[in-house]
Amino acid sequence: MASTDKPTPGAPAPDLEKKAPPPEAPAPPPEHKAPPSEAPPPHNYFVLVDVVLRILLFAAALTAVVVMVTSKQTKLAPIPFPPFRAPLPAKFNHSPAFIYFVAALSVAGLYSIITTLLSGLALLKPSCASLKLVFHFVIFDVLLLGIVAAATGTAGGVAYIGLKGNSHVGWNKVCNTYDTFCQHVAASILISLFASFLLVLLILLSVYSLSKKIPK
Repeated sequence: MASTDKPTPGAPAPDLEKKAPPPEAPAPPPEHKAPPSEAPPPHNYFVLVDVVLRILLFAAALTAVVVMVTSKQTKLAPIPFPPFRAPLPAKFNHSPAFIYFVAALSVAGLYSIITTLLSGLALLKPSCASLKLVFHFVIFDVLLLGIVAAATGTAGGVAYIGLKGNSHVGWNKVCNTYDTFCQHVAASILISLFASFLLVLLILLSVYSLSKKIPK
């Protein structure tokens, strides 16, 4: 005898349809991270230092020339007819060494103007800072260093004779009479030494920058 299952009165009817799952929460949008700030390439620092050093070189060369050119002093010196005295001036153009000194430092000043403009262009447009430009800087910086160092040494030798004299050859010292003139000459030579030191730094910087640009 077949048994028929009848639902019990009051019992809940079975769910015939499955309930739809609740909608999933939308995924959060991907975070857009700000791109890290790119540091300027290292060669920019080299070019900036190069520009500053060349500006200092121009200032040093110009100051040395101005101080030397303005080193004029006039003193009354005895003549063979005492007690009369005649004015005797002391100027830089009375010595070939000082003339060469002024010419060499003038060339250094002009050179520093041209190279400062080229370095400034390379700083504004990094594509202009080519290997060939740095190589030319090294060559001409070394050449100019030789010119300035030779002029400084020559002027320093003449200035030392003027300060101390040389009793062996009968050269009398003149700085005890032309004190202002000798002070100008000494200051100009010291500034020229500073210019030579700047050129050494420029050469070292250019060589280091050149070594960074050469592919290994």
